[in-house]
Amino acid sequence: MTDTRQVARAEVAMLVVVLIWGANFSFMKMALAEMSGLSFAGLRFSLAAVILLAVLKWREGSIALPREAWWTLVWMGLLSNTLYQVFFMYGLTHTSVANASLIIATTPLMVSLLGAVTGIEALRRPVVTGGVLGFAGVALILAGKGATLGVGRLAGDLAIFGATLCWAVFTLGVRAMRIRISTLRLTAWTMATGAPGLLLLGGPGLIDLDWGGLSVRAWTGIWYATLLAIVVAYLLWNNAVRVVGSGRTAIFNSMIPLIAMLVAWPLLGEHPRPIQIGGAVLIVGGILYSRRASPAPRLAAARPT
Repeated sequence: MTDTRQVARAEVAMLVVVLIWGANFSFMKMALAEMSGLSFAGLRFSLAAVILLAVLKWREGSIALPREAWWTLVWMGLLSNTLYQVFFMYGLTHTSVANASLIIATTPLMVSLLGAVTGIEALRRPVVTGGVLGFAGVALILAGKGATLGVGRLAGDLAIFGATLCWAVFTLGVRAMRIRISTLRLTAWTMATGAPGLLLLGGPGLIDLDWGGLSVRAWTGIWYATLLAIVVAYLLWNNAVRVVGSGRTAIFNSMIPLIAMLVAWPLLGEHPRPIQIGGAVLIVGGILYSRRASPAPRLAAARPT
């Protein structure tokens, strides 16, 4: 398969991830209406870890790790799963969804800047320009929804920023990893090392939960958020990072508010305003412009599953 076809497949995969994550907000709300945030996170990440390890055993015959990869995957799992979810759940509790989305939309710029500072990736102009356009588009969409920057929400905003920083460092870590393991093994073990902390924090709520009283809507939210938003999406995302680079991958995060807006139009009757349509144009333009960057070479360690 040519490099061009590999890049094309990775970009299609990123679009699928964006669609999954964009719809995931609605499915999460279905579950969170009946259980606490940390209990929900602990349950879905524990289920995802078990599923991924089982798939790893089935596909590759063993779940063992090279000794030199152990501590790397421990810190990556704690960063991308445990700390990220703790910051994210706390942030959503203390700030608005609009504010949280706006802060998370800075991920592409943060990844590009950190990548340049650490020397993991060159600071390519198309990627930076595309990230700026995408962030501007998100700002317009959220301005149409009434995002605010009140001081009372500062703690929540800072927590969401902490979550964004965790994800940016993890994304660069995936890109820089030189140990020869497959994307499936990488994803399964970062999930397995990150889930125990979340299960510990959310355990008391799970013990007290009335499992028989959970509705079909709640279970639908749990399984969608587990199987699609974690198992499928993480595998596609991690592989895409290793193929096209962390900067170009992160830019696709800017599309999530756009997907949320489009989904809310037919389902909730929320008609987009002209300012939001302008934001959508900027987001799409930013992603298309970022594709002008020459494809980053793949890591020798990458073996897509």
